[in-house]
Amino acid sequence: MNWITFIVFGLIAGVIAKAIHPGKDVGGWLITIFLGILGSIVGRWLAGLLGWYAPDSFWSFKNWIFSIGGAVLLLFIYGRIRSK
Repeated sequence: MNWITFIVFGLIAGVIAKAIHPGKDVGGWLITIFLGILGSIVGRWLAGLLGWYAPDSFWSFKNWIFSIGGAVLLLFIYGRIRSK
């Protein structure tokens, strides 16, 4: 995927992750978008380690699952850090 596609992928993953991880929004929508992009990067990295990443495939189910999972994980960690 090129970088623009990767950013769009992360934006969508961030929105879906926020819907999955409800609760008090400690950072606002800009932080959610940023964490979605970072979560997509983390998810892509984890999928690559496991050999499950499908390069050049925007619609790969595995890519979406790992990107959304990474975004949910980062939203959870960020929420824990900010709530203390």
